[in-house]
Amino acid sequence: MRYIATIILVVTTTFLAHSQTYEVGGMIGGANYIGDVGRTNYIAPNSFAFGGIFKWNRSPRHSFRGSILIANIKGDDADSNQGRRKERGLSFSNTVSELSVGMEYTFWDFSMYSGKPASTPYLYTGLTYFWYDALYKTTDDEITSYGGASSVAIPMVIGYKTSLANRFVLGFEIGARYTFTDDLDGSNPVRDKEDFQSIKFGNTNSDDWYVFTGITLTVTFGRKPCYCNF
Repeated sequence: MRYIATIILVVTTTFLAHSQTYEVGGMIGGANYIGDVGRTNYIAPNSFAFGGIFKWNRSPRHSFRGSILIANIKGDDADSNQGRRKERGLSFSNTVSELSVGMEYTFWDFSMYSGKPASTPYLYTGLTYFWYDALYKTTDDEITSYGGASSVAIPMVIGYKTSLANRFVLGFEIGARYTFTDDLDGSNPVRDKEDFQSIKFGNTNSDDWYVFTGITLTVTFGRKPCYCNF
């Protein structure tokens, strides 16, 4: 028993000595989609998005990151600068709920414990799984939902963050999600054999994107990190 207690004490002490700083907080901003309906601008937030974020800072240069984001996306041909889309006159709205995990890389060291304000640009990528409303275009030129669907996406995020009062981190980021579906706007329904007649349109060989633009605010907790092994 004394031997086991000694092992537990050593493991616990080692874990505490190497425990890392964690961050938890929120994300808020706007979202836009890029596809076969409406505008084709890459960064043009026109709807609300919000969520939560968690980070495990494993070194001054990288962190493991997870986030949950809910966004409403929409498109309207009336807002397009393409005459063909304006004449077509389609519009839609959809709700996307995503769960994303991956790694965040900073351009230079970011330490909350240097005694000085810290700031750095950063990149984030990983894997995103998301849920959305499956849409289709009816024979009456209306885009409507026929159920729920899910897919995966690759997040590509660039941002800038700065420390506040040695406890908080404020960031601004723009993140595009390349999805593996062409059904966010109803142009290419994921289920063909349904009890309705769907009409495909647009470029069915190109998948949809959606983009989040906004701010993050996190609070740090845990012991002062030891980065000696990284």
